[in-house]
Amino acid sequence: MPTPRHDAQPGTMRAPPPRPAGPRTMTSVVQDRYGPAPEGLLHTAEVDVPAVGVDEVLVRTRASSVDRGTWHIMSGLPYPIRLAGFGARRPKYANPGRALAGTVEAVGAAVTGFAPGDEVYGTGTSTFAELAVAPADQLATKPTNLSFDQAAAVPVSGLTALQAVRDHGRVRAGQKVLVVGASGGVGTFAVQIAKASGAAVTGVCSTGKVGMVRALGVDAVVDYTRGDFDGAGPFDVVLDIGGNAPLSRLRRALAPRGRLVIVGGETDGRWLGGSDRQLRAKALSPFVRQHLGTFVASENAADLEILRDLVESGKVIPVVDRTYPLADVVAAIRHLLDGRARGKVVVTVPDDARPVTLRSTP
Repeated sequence: MPTPRHDAQPGTMRAPPPRPAGPRTMTSVVQDRYGPAPEGLLHTAEVDVPAVGVDEVLVRTRASSVDRGTWHIMSGLPYPIRLAGFGARRPKYANPGRALAGTVEAVGAAVTGFAPGDEVYGTGTSTFAELAVAPADQLATKPTNLSFDQAAAVPVSGLTALQAVRDHGRVRAGQKVLVVGASGGVGTFAVQIAKASGAAVTGVCSTGKVGMVRALGVDAVVDYTRGDFDGAGPFDVVLDIGGNAPLSRLRRALAPRGRLVIVGGETDGRWLGGSDRQLRAKALSPFVRQHLGTFVASENAADLEILRDLVESGKVIPVVDRTYPLADVVAAIRHLLDGRARGKVVVTVPDDARPVTLRSTP
């Protein structure tokens, strides 16, 4: 079924000024300050083509995607994210884009695995732009059976789901797995990866998303508006993805020696940003038989290659809810923040192959 496209709406974003002469500039989404809402914050502008480091790759972006991390980078919340390298008072990067799919434009002096023209996907910085820089070790060859739009949906959410299922949930064949938030960007990948691991999977979502989650191949679906998932257990592994259920409720759904993995959360907070459950889980875990934990995903090429194999084998299919053009990135982020997305929200970039003059960094 084709993914609905949404053309830019008048007044959503400011149009970029006319292109200045010369090939060293590009169109990019820009934010000059932090803010919790994309409206009035993000706009398009002509900016310099980013410099390419020796271990980096310049990618002509064909598509990017939005996720909860997009909001954290855009808003600078919770505050610790600013101390983690994103800028204490003002954003360090031009825009909050992270995922990308596109073609290699140029490579740094120490890069040997990629060449101009290669189709790649992965993570970089400021990817809501015509061109973006990515570390070579955060890129992999794009799955051959995916469009650029589909491929851009995979990196951030797919990596998080893979590591949640494999490394932290330690899901094995025959286990019972509960995925809370099964209809979201990470959840749709987690369901499929757990099934590919041989587990019996129960997905939790709202009424309007039951059909979509069932189509992913789950063994059972719990509509959280009509019933409690803790009564469907016990489960060997519970993956709570972007939820807000109390820790006690998650533990009731878990087997006596089961594993709970909390990935993000919906609650707000300028300092904790919804991580209070994660902190309490890690503090409690040493004193109970259940393993309670959380993690921060690692962006790396090896796992992108594993995801590529899963996609090319048909075991994992990215679920793209909607695509928006670059000029309408505000609407794309708003769609995600309003909780309406089923799967991933993708931002497409015009295929403008004008030549660029490269700048290099040591």
